[in-house]
Amino acid sequence: MPVPLPSERLEALHSALLAWFARYARDLPWRRTRDPYRILVSEIMLQQTQVERVIPKYHAFLAAFPTLERLAGAPTAEVIRLWAGLGYNRRAVNLQRTARTVVEEHGGDFPREVATLRRLPGVGPYTAGAVACFAFEQDVAFLDTNIRRVLRRVCIGPDDVAGAVRDRELLALGAALVPPGRGWAWNQALIELGALVCTAASPACPRCPLRPDCRAYAARAAADEALVGAMAAGVHPPAARRIAERPSEPYAGSRRWYRGRAIDALRALSPGSALLLAELGLRLKPDYGPADEPWLRGLVADLDRDGLLVFENERVRLP
Repeated sequence: MPVPLPSERLEALHSALLAWFARYARDLPWRRTRDPYRILVSEIMLQQTQVERVIPKYHAFLAAFPTLERLAGAPTAEVIRLWAGLGYNRRAVNLQRTARTVVEEHGGDFPREVATLRRLPGVGPYTAGAVACFAFEQDVAFLDTNIRRVLRRVCIGPDDVAGAVRDRELLALGAALVPPGRGWAWNQALIELGALVCTAASPACPRCPLRPDCRAYAARAAADEALVGAMAAGVHPPAARRIAERPSEPYAGSRRWYRGRAIDALRALSPGSALLLAELGLRLKPDYGPADEPWLRGLVADLDRDGLLVFENERVRLP
């Protein structure tokens, strides 16, 4: 279990980060509301999607579905069409499933408890914590990519050391750091710091309000000081070996890429229209032929199972 910061430093840590957030926080539309429906929409959209892309889609989505009830009662095809440009279309279907569950099983009132929120379709630990905190201002801890990175660096150490800490341990540490009554601002501030300053590739340590308490920065400063001392003594360390990065799978031509193209092809149809399976194949692959049919059937079956399309009578359409 990682050791939290000394208690005498917690107040200074809280003050430094919250003051920084009050001064530098971006004015994002979902930060101006405590409506759990709008918070949920923003959190689902922000998963693996940049803020700049989300903002216009967030406004357009809420203009079309201004209430939980409107989203729950809308045709799924309409929801998928409006999701165009965000990617990961399954999120749109899960978002509507959540809306329908809240309407049908909770009388339209969002549950407040994290455990109950976790039982909603497509709502994981982070989203449940975010809704509880950002909609209901509960002092709860949760982890997204930015929060995880900041907590690891500040409280544990450099990335190569902190990466070994399990999320369960990190979550317990995060919960101990939440200032009572300030959970909303604290979690927003952690996310903002990770997005703007404590970034993955190029952390701007000189601008970081948590630098005095950051164990990763302290370790880096100590290593730099040792290096300078060694070079002053005439000892030149060997050149650092470059760690080869694991090549990522090309997106174009991947199964996820074809899934997105299939939904885009169906979005382009007029409402209620369908494509023959072979027609869809030609829209995905100009050289589509009989040998590709098993692959296409498997792709369509997966999308059908995920609720993103309907495949019946050799025709494919949006739900």
